[in-house]
Formats: sequence, C-alpha cells, structure tokens
Amino acid sequence: MQSARSSALLWNVLVLYLTMGFRHFSSAFSEISVALSEGRELDAKQALANWTGQQTAALSVGDVSRLAIEQGVIDSYRHVFGTMFWFALLPGPSGALLYRLSSILNQKWGSRDAAEDRFGRFAASVAAWLDWLPVRLTAAGFAIMGDFEDAVYCWRSQAKTRGNYANGILLASAAGALGVKLGDPLRQDYSVEFRPELGLGDDADPNFLRSAVGLIWRSALLWLFVILLVSVVNHLS
Repeated sequence: MQSARSSALLWNVLVLYLTMGFRHFSSAFSEISVALSEGRELDAKQALANWTGQQTAALSVGDVSRLAIEQGVIDSYRHVFGTMFWFALLPGPSGALLYRLSSILNQKWGSRDAAEDRFGRFAASVAAWLDWLPVRLTAAGFAIMGDFEDAVYCWRSQAKTRGNYANGILLASAAGALGVKLGDPLRQDYSVEFRPELGLGDDADPNFLRSAVGLIWRSALLWLFVILLVSVVNHLS
C-alpha cells in the first residue's frame, strides 16, 4: 500500500515537471539577459526574435528589455502558474494535463477569426474559463512579492487597456510590482506598433530582467508553499 502511494506521488511529480516547462521561458530569458549585460545587442535581438517570432532589428536595448519581460511574464504564467493551479485543484496529474492541452489547442486554433470556426471559438472559450482564476491569483502573487500598492493600482487602472484582458492583468500587475514601464509604442522595420503603457516608474533596461526573474521565482515559491501547506492540512484532517 505504501509503495503504491509512493509510486503515485512520484508519477504525479513527474507529470507536473514535464507539463510545467520552466526551461521554456527561463532559458530564452537568461540568454537575452546575459547578452545584454555583456553588450551583445545583436545576440540579444536574435534570441528575442527566436523566442517571440517578432522582427527585432530596429529595436533599442530598452525595447528588447521590455519585450523580454513581457514575454517572460506571459510564458511563466502559461508554463508554471496556470499549470500549478490546475495540478493542485484537480486530482492527480489530470489538472496539469487538462490545462496544458487547453493552452496548446488555444494557441493553435483560438486566434482564428473565421466566424465559422466553431472549434477555434470553443478552444478560446475553454482557455479563457480555465485562466480566469489562476490569472488573478498569479497577479496577486506578483503584488505580494513586489510593490503591492503599485501592482494593485496598475492592475485596476491599466489592465483593461490591453487587448487581451488576461494578459493585461498579468503584465500590469508585474509592471507595478517591479516599478517598471512596459507596453508603449514599438518601432519595427518601417512601422510603429502603438501599445498602451503599463506600469509605473522607470523605463525598462537590462537590470529589470534580473528583477523580473526574481519576482517570478519568488511568486513560484509562494505558490509551492501554499500548495504544500494545503496538502499537509488535508492529509492531517
């Protein structure tokens, strides 16, 4: 009986590790951070282009820093916080698998605008439903682990200016917690992409990349502590 429980626990931990994907964002984030700190702007731009699929040739160092922070926050939610939430809520590894499959389907099909694409609308609706609570808990974690007052202010006043409201909540709260400005217009090739400003404080620079990594890790440790506490309470009761 004891060996069966141990095997089940190991299986659950393995599935969680495989579905979380820390390295999906941390490796690219670290590569850009190191390149900028060493003055290798072209390498940082190339790493950002490979990560986000965007044109980066015309970006400044500040633009690269902003986009890297934004992508890091979004990816950390998709691959860490959202997965952890559903792993803790549903029995066994089913929650983590459900969330990751939903995210993959939404990325492949949810962005399609065709009115007759019912599957795409369904995938987007499921993903939005699964994201509703963990997005807000992740933003709350950023606020607790950073500048709480500014994070909450930016969340309440700026999140709705983003086209994707869920991403707006994550980015606004993270920007407020870090004391950095995200969003803002971007020059790419011969065009300008106008984006609403998010956050308060200083313009993004390479130093804020390390601060963003620290905020994400502190928030992840907070979640792990809460999940462990709840598990212990449930076991004792």
